[in-house]
Amino acid sequence: MSHAARKRRQRRSKGGATRIVLVLLVLLVLGIGGSAAAGVGYVVSVADSVDLDELDRVDPGAPSVVYAKDGTRLGYLPGPVLREKVKTTQMTDLVRNATVAVEDRRFYDHAGVDVEGVFRAATRNLTAGSNVEGASTLEMQLIRNLYTEDRTGSIERKIREAALAQQLEDRHPGRDGKTWVLTTYLNTAPYGTVGGQDIKGVQAAARVYFRTTAKKLTLPQAAMIAGLPQAPTQYNPYNNPEAALARRNDVIRRMAEQGYVTPEEAAEAQETKLGVKDGGTYYTTRRERFFLNHVRNVLKDKYGRKRVAQGGLKVYTTIDLKKQKLARKAMGDNLNPSAGDPSSAIVTLDPATGNIEAAASSQPFGSNQYDLALQGSRQPGSTYKTIVLTTALEQGISPSTSYPAPGRFTIPPPFCTGTDCSIKNFAGEGSKGGSMDLRTATLKSVNTVFMQLGLDVGMENVSKTARAMGITSKLNSYPSESLGSASVSPLEIARVYATISNGGMRVTPRAITKVVFADGDVKRPQPVRRTRAIPKDVASEVNRILQADMKGGTAAAADIGCPAGAKTGTTDGPTDVWLAGYTPKLSTAVWVGFPTGSKTIYSTTTAGGNIQGASVSAPIWKQYMQGAHGDFCGDFKGLVPFSGTKGTGKFASGAGTKSSDPSDTSGESSPGDATDGTTGGATNGASAGGTTTTASTGGAEPYPADSYESAPAAPAE
Repeated sequence: MSHAARKRRQRRSKGGATRIVLVLLVLLVLGIGGSAAAGVGYVVSVADSVDLDELDRVDPGAPSVVYAKDGTRLGYLPGPVLREKVKTTQMTDLVRNATVAVEDRRFYDHAGVDVEGVFRAATRNLTAGSNVEGASTLEMQLIRNLYTEDRTGSIERKIREAALAQQLEDRHPGRDGKTWVLTTYLNTAPYGTVGGQDIKGVQAAARVYFRTTAKKLTLPQAAMIAGLPQAPTQYNPYNNPEAALARRNDVIRRMAEQGYVTPEEAAEAQETKLGVKDGGTYYTTRRERFFLNHVRNVLKDKYGRKRVAQGGLKVYTTIDLKKQKLARKAMGDNLNPSAGDPSSAIVTLDPATGNIEAAASSQPFGSNQYDLALQGSRQPGSTYKTIVLTTALEQGISPSTSYPAPGRFTIPPPFCTGTDCSIKNFAGEGSKGGSMDLRTATLKSVNTVFMQLGLDVGMENVSKTARAMGITSKLNSYPSESLGSASVSPLEIARVYATISNGGMRVTPRAITKVVFADGDVKRPQPVRRTRAIPKDVASEVNRILQADMKGGTAAAADIGCPAGAKTGTTDGPTDVWLAGYTPKLSTAVWVGFPTGSKTIYSTTTAGGNIQGASVSAPIWKQYMQGAHGDFCGDFKGLVPFSGTKGTGKFASGAGTKSSDPSDTSGESSPGDATDGTTGGATNGASAGGTTTTASTGGAEPYPADSYESAPAAPAE
């Protein structure tokens, strides 16, 4: 033992060793827990062998609690212990006094070990011939709860607890120390179990048994709770209400005898019914359960399943409950699933941080196996064309480059070798022949142009750009992926458009801003991560084109009157309808469709019933974003000119301009009632990772027709 440790022990022993010896010797002589033959030496030896400073404090446990962006509690994650730590001022004096009355009536008079109480208990036990009364003080019980967790009946345990209790008293002296001991005890004492979870602390007990808080407990309620720790199972009010009632009334009697309540108050309280309520749902009721599951999975990936199951974490998230409410209202106002309308999902990211500010689904939790917003996997249709356009611009192709724009285009060998390799434009755009520049083709969402463009820039490169901009789902680099046949989630599409909004920086979506552990340690499992995905001039040019699409292209119905860019998307049937768009501060993807299969979607709220283009996705996006953007209606900052040359691919028909200035709007004429293109739908396949590279003109492997989920669309009528 070190000299410092020896000196500490010597200081503790002054005025205390004699009392410990006396108390434990009485226990020995009366035969309670051991033999008297051990004598004083044994007692002193055991008492002198423990040092509170050398013991690690036990974590009493608590469920992990998750908070929204504004600090609102979303709910508790499942864990083995239900516990909420509260301050002294957050407890009623009734529960404090009831606990002292029944557990340690001389609590304010002794110094951790109650000599008088030991003699009294020893006398009763000797008379009864068995242990009918204990002599553990609140300090001794606290030592057991917080340090030793030893619940054996050995004499050695009692000696250790007595010695440690005096050390605890030395560490927390005076009236303030007593307040600390009592408050800590009430925050860690066991109060039974519910649903397989241990109830620890008076706050959790108040919630579970009476649907209230420790501050609002009435006298009968406080007395019932105070009577539980000595035998939580025996006095469980759900399983043994008669025993619980008798125990409660005994606690009230003791409170009256010790002057904590008047006889009249005691009599009135004893006449009341037990009055327990099933409050266990307080810890199981959760908001935004899909998002909570996502948060829980992030925590498991970062800290492991075992650590998350232990609980005790305070998790602060990015979800904005106001945006969640706006999202659900927008979906509910435009779709009626109970009448057969399709489902919908909305995801919003902050382009600067990647924060998931909204992730809402029209489907209630439990009605589907996965989260449509964050896990849904559907074909994005023409929203994917933005990735193809970005790939072309990064290869130096000008948006003024012209391509043939027939109403139907047959994919030539070696890109397709099946019997039906044709795709068409949704409304027959370009069916009269002629060419169209890429800017106009984007605003009109012309399938035949983008199929040729994808073949020219190389579908492997399109996949690499998709990866760079935030797509993580499986990609095959099939030609049909130019039209959005690969399955992705709304979260991924929102991430792609955030990359355009912020000038070409890919952000990592994050749901958690920080995690506070029980010991106060703060961790940030999802720091803000921004990675250059595409050059700033490319992002600026794509941004300008998509802003034009919002003003006069297929996304015009979603115009919110503030600077914004967007692109619509529709797949064959239609089975999936999208609108992905952004402002300088928000990137939002809206999906409409059925969660599984390829069922054609209709709307009871849309004229004619059939959903095409932006007929439903745009009104949802517009209604939501009109509220979500708040007071901010600023412009995009830092847009730079883009320089591009003519297209070098074999399908291009005309040269583009040398450069594009931010004020240049050539080729951005309004297409009027232009509608969105539809995909031919290809299967998912192997991914192509990495970053964007130089141009690749063709060179793809053959893609037989039977590799498609459904045949490419038939020629326009």
